[in-house]
Amino acid sequence: MRGFRIALARAARSRSLAELQTAQRRRPSDLAQRFSHLAPAPARPSFGIAFDIDGVILRGRSPIGGSPRAIRRLYYEDGTLKIPFLFLTNGGGVPEHRRALELSELLGVNISPAQVVHGHSPYRELVHRFEDDLIVAVGKGEPAVVMSEYGFRKVLSIDEYSSYFRDIDPLAPFKTWKVGQTDSNMSAKVHPSYDVYTERVKGVFVVSDPVDWGRDLQVLCDILSTGGLPGSEKGDQPPLYFAADDLEYQVK
Repeated sequence: MRGFRIALARAARSRSLAELQTAQRRRPSDLAQRFSHLAPAPARPSFGIAFDIDGVILRGRSPIGGSPRAIRRLYYEDGTLKIPFLFLTNGGGVPEHRRALELSELLGVNISPAQVVHGHSPYRELVHRFEDDLIVAVGKGEPAVVMSEYGFRKVLSIDEYSSYFRDIDPLAPFKTWKVGQTDSNMSAKVHPSYDVYTERVKGVFVVSDPVDWGRDLQVLCDILSTGGLPGSEKGDQPPLYFAADDLEYQVK
């Protein structure tokens, strides 16, 4: 019995020695691959970064200083995100996915729409309240497109809405310039026709800075003072939301 135990121990030692010699003959890469599942995963950072855009990362469409290089340091070499970050700006007027594409092009990294927070991004939280109501979107850029992509189903830009009322802008005959908006060119594709003469506006959303302040103020006063239907009897005032009540402009 004792001899059997000794033989068994010798066999075990011989097997261990053979495995060790085999392992020593393996290439280092083979060993690394074999035990790669034992390597600790990179620790997740305990912080994130929020960047402003204009005046910090970009000036117009031009990167400021070494901002592209600084942003690239937040990624691993394979392009995956090392340090979580987002862009937080009170600007807007375009959908977040379009701004993400623009930033990706200018900074040379892959920016996802989830990393872009505009001043109007919180409007998404109000979709359940106004989803099927007629609302008016105000501001430069494409305010109605922005709101439609959030899930609001019945949206008109203030350009579109005011075009239904011939005399709603008393200063229109004196204006020699025309506002070049893009919403009106896309409205046929994005919005169905609404009977604005009978349906009341249930909410007004200032998405970005207006272009024609005088007209927009007049139209908003008519909407709010009549309960959402200019020219009608007064009703309950619809709510007015501002994405960013910033009336100061930076001079280059």
